[in-house]
Amino acid sequence: MKLPDVISSPQSKRIKNAVKLLKRRDRKATGQFLVEGPQAVREALARNGSVVELFITEEAAEEHPSFVSAAKHGRMQCSIVTPEVLTELASTVNSQGVVAVCTTLDVQLTSVLDKEAQLVVVLSQVRDPGNAGTIIRLADAAGADAVVLTSSSVDVYNDKVVRSTAGSLFHIPVVTGVGLSEVTELARARGLQVLAADANDEAHDLHHPWDTGLDLTARTAWVFGNEAWGMSAEDLELCDSSVAVPIYGSAESLNLGTAAGVCIYESARNQRM
Repeated sequence: MKLPDVISSPQSKRIKNAVKLLKRRDRKATGQFLVEGPQAVREALARNGSVVELFITEEAAEEHPSFVSAAKHGRMQCSIVTPEVLTELASTVNSQGVVAVCTTLDVQLTSVLDKEAQLVVVLSQVRDPGNAGTIIRLADAAGADAVVLTSSSVDVYNDKVVRSTAGSLFHIPVVTGVGLSEVTELARARGLQVLAADANDEAHDLHHPWDTGLDLTARTAWVFGNEAWGMSAEDLELCDSSVAVPIYGSAESLNLGTAAGVCIYESARNQRM
């Protein structure tokens, strides 16, 4: 397979334009973002029309010839770059030799919160990129219909978020830039119950729902709050009920990603019974 010409200078116009996508301002202006690493790039290439341009080292191209072939057949720009040039685009120390420029994947709230939606995950004021990406991956694995990030949450196209999704960003619809009140109102109108994951005094016990009348088989929108302070009183008022994951040992609490995983899978399991 004949490889494209090699870009060896970080001053190349295409490289400089791609580097700009490491900044949120430029991602928003262009509607594009960077995806790094073979796993995530593979998932991006599998989604038709997602990849605009591919940058890959010669070594990585030999290891993953399907990437170059997919770029060629998909009529997208593909450039072989030196490892030194790729480090300009990569946000990790070990980039694994491939970075893709992709178009943003935003969808409208009304398109995912419809009468068919069974399980929707909502992130309200979630600021940590690793947590956001992990929860998107969890939602994908659990078969959720969509993930919604409120306008006060981290940018879903932040490189750390994208990396933490491990490619799931290209599998599950993601809505961004909406207010929590808009989400809860529409969810309720579409027949979903809105559950806040929060360990307040009035919260239901996730593992004993029958004691409090909580129905985990019902169509549900789960709302997860900020890592540090949880859900505000105002946000809790927008939800139908609060639900807490029980702590059986001596740990003070669970981190957000772990708690979200327990809640999402409890709903997924009960809805499939």
